[in-house]
Amino acid sequence: MWLQYFRQLYSLDTLDTRFIVPATAPPKEALEEARVNSVETLPGQNNHRQSQKPLANVQPSRWRTPEFTFYLLFIAGCVPLMMKTVYDVSKESHPNYPKFSHELSDGWIPGRKVDDSDAQYSGFRKNIPYLFIVVLLHPMLRKAYDTFWGAHMYTQVRPSMGPGQLTMGLTATAAADARLNQRISFDVPFAVVFLAALHGFSTFKIVAILYLNYWIAKKLPRQYIPAATWIFNVGILFTNELWRGYSYASFLSGILPVPPGSEKGQSAPNWGSTLDGYGGLIPRWEVLFNFTVLRLVSFNLDYYWSIQSRSGSPIEKKQLDPSNLSERDRVTIPAKAEDFCFRNYFAYAMYSPLYLAGPIVTFNDYMSQLRYRPHSITTKRTTLYAIRFVVVLLTMEIMIHYMYMVAIFKVRPDWTEYTPAQLSMLGFFNLKHIWLKLLIPWRFFRLWALLDGIDPPENMVRCMSNNYSVMQFWRGWHRSFNKWSLRYLYIPLGGSTLPGVWGKARQVFNSLAVFTFIAIWHDIQLRLLIWGWLGTLFILPEVIAGIVFPARKWKDSPNAYRLLCGVGAVGEVLMLMLANLVGFALGLDGLNDLMKGIMGSYSGLVFFWTACGTLFVGVQFMFEFREEEKRHGVNLKC
Repeated sequence: MWLQYFRQLYSLDTLDTRFIVPATAPPKEALEEARVNSVETLPGQNNHRQSQKPLANVQPSRWRTPEFTFYLLFIAGCVPLMMKTVYDVSKESHPNYPKFSHELSDGWIPGRKVDDSDAQYSGFRKNIPYLFIVVLLHPMLRKAYDTFWGAHMYTQVRPSMGPGQLTMGLTATAAADARLNQRISFDVPFAVVFLAALHGFSTFKIVAILYLNYWIAKKLPRQYIPAATWIFNVGILFTNELWRGYSYASFLSGILPVPPGSEKGQSAPNWGSTLDGYGGLIPRWEVLFNFTVLRLVSFNLDYYWSIQSRSGSPIEKKQLDPSNLSERDRVTIPAKAEDFCFRNYFAYAMYSPLYLAGPIVTFNDYMSQLRYRPHSITTKRTTLYAIRFVVVLLTMEIMIHYMYMVAIFKVRPDWTEYTPAQLSMLGFFNLKHIWLKLLIPWRFFRLWALLDGIDPPENMVRCMSNNYSVMQFWRGWHRSFNKWSLRYLYIPLGGSTLPGVWGKARQVFNSLAVFTFIAIWHDIQLRLLIWGWLGTLFILPEVIAGIVFPARKWKDSPNAYRLLCGVGAVGEVLMLMLANLVGFALGLDGLNDLMKGIMGSYSGLVFFWTACGTLFVGVQFMFEFREEEKRHGVNLKC
């Protein structure tokens, strides 16, 4: 019983039904088929399948072979040793402990300090109790609003009737429109209150930016909308950073006369300083506005593409059920012309559960889900997702109570006092911390949206340690942003549709453009630009290897090809680690110091090659995990 519950808890459909429902399939029937076709699999793997047959070219299972028995024993010994290595250098008895102890705080685990020195995660962690209150309060307020202000208008649904046939209730289409209006009429005032609490008087700055973007979509000639949208929103990223959120005091001091008696060269106090003083719970609103920029681009471009399809409804032309659209149809079929109004636009851009950190939902998808509650949302699935979130949160808490790698990296102690193995594990678990500090907020806010009846994409597909391909890694890391980048940037640039060498070159160029935007979007810093360019550079070996060693030429030697791919995958894993350490942890100088500590001695080189062997074993597990998924009809492509 417990094993069955564990499998269900960690099944792919618990994480996101998009992983088991093809993007082109109506979800209601596909979910029912997945339930009927449930099968027994390994713990932690998907217990549903997309079809009754395995995918093509799937290898037989290797789990019970002597090779994988050895791999399992090897990994079982390595993982505890890896954790112990970081735990040992975090002890008070370590010579460097006094150098980073001031970065530690009192923890809730008896006898342990907590490494809460990461500013990004610390801000979220301290506000978790208040966020939980809001998450519980928000659905309750919506329920109360629906109870007292007309939710019955869209619950009394009747079939379409002929002329002269009068019945109580609304047609399904009218009921869907009523449901949208009911939700919007709650979301807009709640968003206003939510913004005022978060940002105080800076809410007016946010509304001003929203209106300017809306003006671009509605007032400019159609052919200018895409270029103007991109120029405006990329410009907003730069001006937000350069002007630090547009201080009222600085702005007003430039247009108001200088009061008599004020000293020359000094800013005279004005009532703008009073406005700046009421900045809400998060005065630096511009730090979080990057996610809103993605929604602004989505609205404008969805509106731009909708103009050319006004001649007829794609839903009617294709004879689709609007309450059971596939994910692709929800995203690509334009919303109704009347949906592109400022009220709906404001509600979408400022939708409270997804406002702070996403995940990202396109405007078309958001409008569709407002009309028709997604079939993927069930009480059981949402409950299991909530349990998984709590497990991840506790995992992070235990890690930062016993491993202090973030504090150690922050103070940059004498690296010569650490062995190559210790330096490597500090870097590895620092990446684990980065992965978890992003995963936890994304899953928290997605859980909030699920409780509210909106199903955004899951941002993290796989564990950080279950990635061996640079291309597949970017598909599964911040997945909603990846899907957004494909729809609004990569495909409009030309994608990878051209065949041959020129097609590959075009693919690399488009990837460079996408990664450059992603780096700027994260933060306007040189190390993040380097991270973005490294991400593109590290795709090249994978593309070249695919050309030199095509899979079709190795059909008769699958084991040899698997081992060959394992060698290449080790290099890909190392490049992924380097790129993310540069972008999110150390920068180039810090990485240089770390690499000198690891590779600067004979013992370090011995450890490096031993670590490569360990990665090779891990990669073979990754290969087999994906083959197991294919045996049950699932291909995540990441």
